[in-house]
Amino acid sequence: MKIWIDGDACPNAIKDILFRAAERTGISLTLVANHVVKVPPSRHISFLRVAAGFDVADNEIVKRLAPGDLVITGDIPLAAEIIEHQGQALNPRGELYTTDNIKARLTMRDLMESLRSSGIDSGGQAPLNHGDRKAFADQLDKIITRHG
Repeated sequence: MKIWIDGDACPNAIKDILFRAAERTGISLTLVANHVVKVPPSRHISFLRVAAGFDVADNEIVKRLAPGDLVITGDIPLAAEIIEHQGQALNPRGELYTTDNIKARLTMRDLMESLRSSGIDSGGQAPLNHGDRKAFADQLDKIITRHG
């Protein structure tokens, strides 16, 4: 298993958890983004910069993904593609996307997008909090333990 981070929108607190996990476990981790993102020096952690543009980072992750790899993303359409390619998708709040829940998440995303485009303010997501970080770390540990 390799870990991929959709780095353009991943919160720093989540990146820090992932960097520590990669060092602790020796699992290879690659952060993919269209702008420079600082990563700690490590033989387990790398950074891949892609060109700017819509879905360029997402497409690169899908292209390089192997079955069983883990992708950290809050992008629900990307998560659906990851699942379709037999990867695992975990969002920064600790929700593991699965074949059982991804269609409902896509439907809700589309509904919210439709509301926003019609001028309705949906309020957006609350800022990442301690409970979110703990849920993410717990779910990451479960995935790593299953892999090991």
